[in-house]
Amino acid sequence: MTWTIRQRSSIGPLAAITAGEGPVVLLIHGVGLRAEAWGAQMDALSQTCRLIAVDMPGHGASAALPARPSLAGFVDAIAGVLEQPAVVVGHSFGAMIALDMAIRHPTRVKGVAALNAIYRRNAAAQAAVMARAGSLDGATTADPTATLDRWFGAHVTPQRIACDGWLRMADPAGYRAAYRVFASHNGPATADLSALHCPALFMTGADEPNSTPAMSREMADLAPNGRAEIIADAAHMAPMTHPARVNTVLSDFIGGCA
Repeated sequence: MTWTIRQRSSIGPLAAITAGEGPVVLLIHGVGLRAEAWGAQMDALSQTCRLIAVDMPGHGASAALPARPSLAGFVDAIAGVLEQPAVVVGHSFGAMIALDMAIRHPTRVKGVAALNAIYRRNAAAQAAVMARAGSLDGATTADPTATLDRWFGAHVTPQRIACDGWLRMADPAGYRAAYRVFASHNGPATADLSALHCPALFMTGADEPNSTPAMSREMADLAPNGRAEIIADAAHMAPMTHPARVNTVLSDFIGGCA
């Protein structure tokens, strides 16, 4: 498939792509991307679900947060698009947002799926992500090559080309704001995971070096209704590179929540 720009609707200060009818599913992308990153999921899951794929604040067509950015600010802004409880699905920083939403707004979340979520980065990984955050000036577009190499390797694929375009189009200030919040948090607190009683899916790629399979399994073990799914031969961008497997797992999970 191709990841072309899609028509959006405005929901308060945020822009979102909506599709389908059925149980409501909220999709939250990662730093520097936009709602189109969920293109393969929207095409498949909209057959049975009402999908709302947001541009997170400061990304795509969504306004930036008005105050100093924080995880709570991102969570509250995105939770505001929901008019009824939903299954919330997030990827990377979007997974951090989705988990915090389930923890702090439990009546709005019927189930949470955290794709490529981080949990307790080691010292080297934390230093690396903080260094990347510190290198962003908020005024110029950072060269995305190193990021794309971490996500896709050196191979030029349609998925890499799409992400390259989105990262180069991203507002530098919005990118820095989101990345700094992402870098400054180390995943949900252990006590919060242990008290997370909604269904919780933790999915990542088997070849993912940052949001590792061990992290997903540990979070799933802590959550009372948690489960882990590891996608073979996948890395950070599994929703784009391995959509068939990801969609099957998500469809099963959403059905169980409904």
